[in-house]
Amino acid sequence: MSVTSINIGICGLGTVGQGVWKHIEANRAALESRLGVTLNLARASVRDLKKKRSVRVAPAKLTLDPLAIATDPAIHIVCELIGGTTLARDVTLAALKSGKTVVSANKALLCKHGPELFAAARKHGGHFLFEASVAGGIPIIKALREGLVANRFKLIYGILNGTCNYILTRMEREGLAYPTILAEAKALGYAEADESLDVEGWDTAHKASILAFLAHGIWVPTEKMLVEGITHITQTDLAFARENGYAIKLLAVISCEADTGEVFVRVHPTLIPRTKVLANVNEVYNGISVTGDVVGETVYIGRGAGQDPTASAVISDIVDAVILRKRGNAQLPAPVEARATLTPLQNITGSYYLRLEVKDEPGVLAKIAGATATLDVSIASVLQRPSETAGAASLILTTHQSNEKAIRATVARLKKLSCVLGEPVLLRIADFAA
Repeated sequence: MSVTSINIGICGLGTVGQGVWKHIEANRAALESRLGVTLNLARASVRDLKKKRSVRVAPAKLTLDPLAIATDPAIHIVCELIGGTTLARDVTLAALKSGKTVVSANKALLCKHGPELFAAARKHGGHFLFEASVAGGIPIIKALREGLVANRFKLIYGILNGTCNYILTRMEREGLAYPTILAEAKALGYAEADESLDVEGWDTAHKASILAFLAHGIWVPTEKMLVEGITHITQTDLAFARENGYAIKLLAVISCEADTGEVFVRVHPTLIPRTKVLANVNEVYNGISVTGDVVGETVYIGRGAGQDPTASAVISDIVDAVILRKRGNAQLPAPVEARATLTPLQNITGSYYLRLEVKDEPGVLAKIAGATATLDVSIASVLQRPSETAGAASLILTTHQSNEKAIRATVARLKKLSCVLGEPVLLRIADFAA
């Protein structure tokens, strides 16, 4: 029997859910003409039936129970837009076990329960689609799974969090401190009331985990990553970057050794040369560079969050789900899960930037040089800047090529020196010559 009508259920009618509803209604005629089916926004779950929303939904279509949508035999496509990893997991599994297609924007859910969700989809004949989970309106997942399928990926790096990019952009342009810009970002809605998931790097880490799986078939949990945020970045660091032809960006970096197949995933603020495209991606925009062994480098830039970009990606998956259903709901190729190993820290090499607040007294530099030399970390340059602390100076060191194991040990040793005040600030210097 040919498919003539598709019923869509939306679990979670928040910002993104309302965007999906709004744009399907606005573009219904064009979508239906393109797909050859009728699209019916059948039901939506909410937490408050009386709350005012930006879209008009008939009260009869609203429910407080998202599981009722997930298990409703009349619903063909379930959009999981609840967020979190508990109820969202229950809803997703219930829908997949009913043979439905689930469309999700939930990177934390995928990062934590991805293998279980894919297995449920395969076992019960459903699909799990997640284009909106990584970079909002940027179709990076389709690019990796479809457009670049002929490639092996030795390097993927990108700006995956608009909040951090907005804060760093304004700090650089306006010379203001991190707390000031953060407060304004919250007032504008670019940062959550609890900003820690964004600014400490965990949101980016969840997205990096998904990209690593798509590129290399390995699930890397966040506890196996190097994850650092932007809260320690100051105008001193930004001034150094500006004077030396760099920008500071919070990057996810996924590297794969061609010879060994070892994979490493890391998230950290990075000094990236201004000659690189991503160094000039600003405000709330995201950018991703993908280097394949066949295609070379490709770069993707767009809005990484917000109602409309994320809704665009969700609707893209809905369209794919409709096409799959018209083809008999044929199974997509199973995701390839590899047994790749993680790269040892000593094999992750690069140059580093290290800023230290030190006592302004004779012999300090000799002590620091001794500590670095002990661990075979070679200093390339030293700058001294004024410090806001009386009797102190700010030292900025850059290193020649070293490795993560050695630089971490060096930082730990420097912290123990009596002449070093407070926490050292460590930044990686990008060398993306690949």
